[in-house]
Amino acid sequence: MVNTFPWLSTLWLLPILGAVVTMLLPAEHPRFAKYIALTVSMVVLVVAVTLALRFEPSGEQYQFVESHAWIPAFGIRYIVGLDGIALALVLLTAVLVPLLIIAGWNDGGDRQRGSHTYVALILAVEAMVLVSLVALDVVLFYIFFEAMLIPMYFLIGRYGSDKAPAAAMKFLLYNLAGGLVMLAALIAMYAATADVGVGTFDVRELVDRTASVDPQLLNLLFFGFMFAFAVKAPMWPLHSWLPGVAQHAKPVTAVLMMAVVDKIGTYAMLRYCLQLFPDASTSFAPLIAALAVITIVYSAIVAIGQTDVMRLIAYVSISHYGFIVLGIFALTSQGQSGSTLYMVNHGIATAALMLTAGFLVSQRGTAMIAAYGGVQKVAPVLAGTFLVAGLASLALPGLAPFISEFLVLIGAFTRYPVLAVFAATALVLSAIYVLWLYQRMMTGPVTDGNHRLRDLAPREILSVAPLIALLIVLGVYPKPALDVIDPAVGHTLTAVDAQDPVHATTQGAPK
Repeated sequence: MVNTFPWLSTLWLLPILGAVVTMLLPAEHPRFAKYIALTVSMVVLVVAVTLALRFEPSGEQYQFVESHAWIPAFGIRYIVGLDGIALALVLLTAVLVPLLIIAGWNDGGDRQRGSHTYVALILAVEAMVLVSLVALDVVLFYIFFEAMLIPMYFLIGRYGSDKAPAAAMKFLLYNLAGGLVMLAALIAMYAATADVGVGTFDVRELVDRTASVDPQLLNLLFFGFMFAFAVKAPMWPLHSWLPGVAQHAKPVTAVLMMAVVDKIGTYAMLRYCLQLFPDASTSFAPLIAALAVITIVYSAIVAIGQTDVMRLIAYVSISHYGFIVLGIFALTSQGQSGSTLYMVNHGIATAALMLTAGFLVSQRGTAMIAAYGGVQKVAPVLAGTFLVAGLASLALPGLAPFISEFLVLIGAFTRYPVLAVFAATALVLSAIYVLWLYQRMMTGPVTDGNHRLRDLAPREILSVAPLIALLIVLGVYPKPALDVIDPAVGHTLTAVDAQDPVHATTQGAPK
């Protein structure tokens, strides 16, 4: 495809421009700042949909490519491009951000310019996520992979509870540690591949250059990249920063973290770990798949014992990330297609569940599960929305996460049957924590303090209704999403020279 308009640059520069404009508005106009931010996020969504309509699944692997000199002395260029995997996550990000701005309309607080800063930080995170998704230069990716920590830190620490600053610091330290390890690996990779010719960080060229590097060094580089992405994902045992963020940050901030930002970790495993280090990825795939299963089962068990609804949802999210990683390192077409679709479906389901819980907690003033009971009698729409989102989280057939979890388990079973069986136990565990949570909070007599709870307001319905609709539509008809994802998965499997086991049904895998 001949690219004559800088679509991808426009995609991420718009929210940056929107963030700057909202910060420059007079402090006495907080509502105007919110409307500006919402308008910008909607324009970004229009651009993302335009990209989706113009994207050709059967065309070149990377489309809408832009390449410009940046730091030529080190072979660093501004290179962006879009494949089917990135497109799915770009659409997820573009859909969620305007809904989050609506959901957090009153979250800016009473501080001077609080609302201005709040929405500007959300737009800044959106821009950095979008750059990370479309970057084809590893340094460009790394810069924004790390830079997004700054606005997230302030969103968590400034606008959350009294304990939010400590949670924000833990988040920052964990992710900075992962980023430093990746930076060391990035420098070593440049030194190793520059011997082949002029240095470059173009991922398309590095795929060929890393093939001539010493395998032992490539193993170390793989772990450097993988460590950073496992922290971001988050995977056990590097996950402990996330529950505190979910518990103490604003629900909108927690959704932005779990449904959008953390996806960069799993996306980068597909984009960089598998393509730059194919032999290492294949060699260590069983180990990483085993860690993914531990993440799935451990987090599901811990979720059952939680007394705080926000921490429970955080552990549910961690368990789902385990499924995503398992599908990636199953190295099968079903597994990787399921993982990519799972990233999208997980983002939608987690957003619906966390936002609905957040609306309830903001009224009651506590996230303790024991404080609730009988909510469905006083707020039936809220309870019904919570139920649908919860059923989606346990992958009920007919809702979007079911097909992605089903594909992951099929793909994993064809490669690692024992691990797949252990992972499948989470289906039972998820039914326990979701249904028991609903029973304790929503059913039974109305407990003291809950009689004055109101049902969802129109603004709150506007923020969650599209998510519920997407859960149903993608649950019934996921084909359009898979048609875009499958060819990109085929390219990834070709890079690692992996083929489906002979008894597996292929979906876009190389023959």
